[in-house]
Order: sequence, then C-alpha cells, then structure tokens
Amino acid sequence: MSTTVAPARPSRFRERLARIAGFVRTTQAPYQAAVFRIALSTVIAAFLLREWPHRRVLWGDRSPLSFDMAHVIASERGTFSLLSWSDDRLWFEIVYALTIAAALAVMVGWRTRTMAVLLMVGLLSVENRNLLVDDGGDNIMRIMVVYLVFTRCGRVWSLDARRLRSQAAAKVRSDRTGVALWIATGLFLLVGFGLPTAVDWPLVFWLLWAAHGVWYAANRDFPGHEVTRVLDAATAMLHNCAIVVIAVQVCFIYSTAGWYKIRGSLWQEGSALYYALNVDYFAPWPELSELLASNAVIVLMLTYGTVIVQVAFPFTLFSRRVKNVLIAVMVAEHLGIALLMGITFLSLVMVACDAVFLPTAFLLAVGGRSERLRTHLPRLLQARSVSPG
Repeated sequence: MSTTVAPARPSRFRERLARIAGFVRTTQAPYQAAVFRIALSTVIAAFLLREWPHRRVLWGDRSPLSFDMAHVIASERGTFSLLSWSDDRLWFEIVYALTIAAALAVMVGWRTRTMAVLLMVGLLSVENRNLLVDDGGDNIMRIMVVYLVFTRCGRVWSLDARRLRSQAAAKVRSDRTGVALWIATGLFLLVGFGLPTAVDWPLVFWLLWAAHGVWYAANRDFPGHEVTRVLDAATAMLHNCAIVVIAVQVCFIYSTAGWYKIRGSLWQEGSALYYALNVDYFAPWPELSELLASNAVIVLMLTYGTVIVQVAFPFTLFSRRVKNVLIAVMVAEHLGIALLMGITFLSLVMVACDAVFLPTAFLLAVGGRSERLRTHLPRLLQARSVSPG
C-alpha cells in the first residue's frame, strides 16, 4: 500500500516576504504621484509668476542681501544656487524664466524626468539666493521638489505617457528629442560644474544624468532583458521609497504643528483662532474675518478641531475610511486658511502634499470624468456654434 506525501506549503514568512518583494518592485500610487506632480508644479509656477514684479528685489540684483553676503550664507549653510555664479541681471532673468518653464513642463508631464531635475535646480537656485525672506511654504516647496525628482510621476496623466503609448503602438524605440536633451544637460554640467571631485551637489547632478542615460540605453538596446527588469525594479523601489518619505514628511508636519499647538495657552483655552483673525496682516477680507471672529462657538470649535485633526492625522492612516474623511477636512482647512488669512502658497503646497493620500478609486473616477469631458466638449462647442441660437 503506497502513501502519497502532500507537498509542503510555503511558510507564512515566505508568503509575506514574497508579497513584500512584489510590492517593492512594482510602482505604487502612480495616480497619486501624478496628482502630486501636477499640483506641486502648478503651485511653484503660480508662486514665481506672482512674485514676478518683485523678483529682482527678493532674489535678483536689487536684493538688499548683497551678492557677496548671499554667497557667504550659502557656503555656511551648504546650500546650492546657480545665482551664486554671477550677479548679472541677464543671468538671473534666464534662471528665473527657465524655472517657470520647467514648472510648466512638469505640470503637463513633458520629459518629466529631466524637467523635474531642472525644476529642482531652478527653485533651489532662486530660493537659496536670499534665505532671509522665505517662510514655511518656501521651505516645504524646497523639500518636496527634491522628493519629486525620485518619483515616477509621469507614468499617467502626462505627455510622456501618451508619447510612450504612441511609440509602443508604432514599435519605435529611438527618441531623438530625449537624446538631444540628455546631451545638452551633460554639456551644461560639464561647462558649469566640471567633473565631480567631492560628495556635493554636482556629484548628485552627474549621478542623475548618468542614471537617465543608462535607463534609456537599456530600454532601447535590451527591451525585456534581465538587466532592464532589474533597472525597472530598482526605479520602482526608489519611487515607492520617495512616496513613503513624502507621506512621512507630511505626517511629521501635521503632528509637529499639532503638538506645538497643544503646548500653547491660547490653543488650550480655545481662543487662538480669534486672535489670529484679528491680526490685520493676516486679514485679506476684514469683514469676513470679523464676522467669523464674532461667533465664539465657531471659533472654539475650529480652534479645538484644528488641533485634534492635526494630532490625529498620522494615526488615521491605518483606517482607510477615517483617513479619507480626514483628508477632506484637511483640504478644507487649508483652503479656509488661504481664503481667510491670505497664507495662500503654504496652504496650496500642503494641499498638493495631501494628494499622496487620496484614494485611487476617487482619482480614477475624476480622471474618467475629465477624459469624457475632454472628449465631448469639442462636440458640444461645435454643435452650439452651428445652432441657430
């Protein structure tokens, strides 16, 4: 009589390890990354355009902070700025205009890998020219634009995604525009920085430039090869780590702000919002601020609600439903701060950061509606133009 031995089942540890490995090497949250890219680049472009009339006074040749003093401060803090190369007005105008152009290119997703790096370089160059005039919104923009470089934020809802689909349908592997852009950036690095000699910003730029070249060569010459799969898995892992770092950074911002509020006596007694609404500098709509400050119950609820939401936000990430509700509350809070207190760009950049927590189903629904609107809108306009009315 023969007996059959059942095959041994893999242990739970191996199953979990395989699940984690699959999670790491697969690009996670592509739609959240795309919304984060669009929102952040839009905020940066709007910020630079808003400051266009005052750009020379804030960061240019008319800045009260002299060129030599700015260079000393940048050296002490270890910051980086292309504007430290020259105090010429033309050079400043070129850097400023190219930064705006890079923000617009990132927003529509054109050559996202390269343009994200150029946006980071341009924004850091402008902001680091005069660190004495920045605020919390500027600080968050500088941090998030660095994280953006390491995400695969152009895989969906971008011109790059449409171009890749067209090339795949036509079975085209070459990309002359990308190669020309890669060569141009390499020449700029060589002329501007030379070869890297130490662990510094130039070394980071050269590594990013080399990584882009290796990625393009592998996908062109070895499609579907093991080398290409390894590079894709490594890029996906880097993207996932960047998304996690962005989420952790947002949690740190909210939790730190909430716990610091708890220590304040005005927040403890529920009157902090009342005094904030009565500061003339933060009252773009005085009548509206006065109307809100006159209601003690609303002031008390909003003051305590702000503290509770900010402290509780990191802990709600373990519950999807509670997290989704709290995200809506946080976005409404930031929009209210932008409207009532005039702290526009700090609020908008935080809304952009909150995008990484949005549910995928909601983003797909919004994307589907936008696609249908884009498809049917030209027909509706054409029908309206030929109608007798």
